[in-house]
Amino acid sequence: MKTVGACLLGALALLGMAASPATAQDSAYPSRPVKMLVAFPVGGLIDTVARVVGDKLSLRLGQQFIVESRPGAGGTLATSALARAEPDGYTLMMINDNHALNPSLFKTLPYDSVKDFAPIGFVGSAPMVLTANAQLGVRTVKDLLERARQKPGSLSYGSVGPGSASHLAGELFAARAGVSMLHVPFRGGAPALTDLVAGHIDTMFLTAVVGMQQMKAGTLTPLAIAAPARFEMLPDVPTMAEAGFDLDAAYWFGLAAPAGTPPAILAKLETALAETLAMPELRKKLTEMGAVVTPLGSQDFGRYIQAEMRKWSDVIVQSKITVQ
Repeated sequence: MKTVGACLLGALALLGMAASPATAQDSAYPSRPVKMLVAFPVGGLIDTVARVVGDKLSLRLGQQFIVESRPGAGGTLATSALARAEPDGYTLMMINDNHALNPSLFKTLPYDSVKDFAPIGFVGSAPMVLTANAQLGVRTVKDLLERARQKPGSLSYGSVGPGSASHLAGELFAARAGVSMLHVPFRGGAPALTDLVAGHIDTMFLTAVVGMQQMKAGTLTPLAIAAPARFEMLPDVPTMAEAGFDLDAAYWFGLAAPAGTPPAILAKLETALAETLAMPELRKKLTEMGAVVTPLGSQDFGRYIQAEMRKWSDVIVQSKITVQ
């Protein structure tokens, strides 16, 4: 008859044999190319950021990171694909601010924005700048608000569409300033910028890099940047806080995996991403694209996502904004 000790040793050996393939697989990760989803068309900001970061991760981890664009439905198509993907580390996504907005904008979603995903790390953001058409004749946020209060509802602000970050930033600004402004939605940034420069709309929250040429030419006036600190590309433009408003609004982006991805793989990706974002040449390249690199680890990134969900949910509910 086997002793109790022998039985225990046998059981432990079997457990070790059962666990060893997964452990070996995790330690060898990645052993084949990794797919990185983005929810926007090729050539856009998030797509470009994903490709720049993916190239550096490829060099660091020894396998190609392939960016796959899946635009549509406010980012829910790509996000749904990530939620359904095998949690093995070979399907990731460069999620963005839509991830925090969509739970409040859509009546139903085929996934849970918190429970179905594993944050890996925050990459950074492209802060938005409150700009005005130069013909409006305002130079500061104070000037703009004085004009808005003189003729309530007469000033307009554009956005890249209902429920977009530019729309919500405009709603939040008007609410906190206690002014009434007309929202004019567009189908994308290009037509909105064209009408802003032409004077068909008065103001708009847009990323610095999008309106940089027009700001340098003097056809657009940057009033304030919606970020905690001044932006390197516009060092003379005050923050919204300096203008008297607590308003932080940006297009942000970070790396995520499906929930259930092995901790060892998530840890390896988190470390590789942090090392990648510390590279001076990468930070310089992203800055030139209008982004501020702000590395956060997985736990801090998770808390950031939930804080963004709470912040914008209040704006969406109060403004009665829906996209369905």
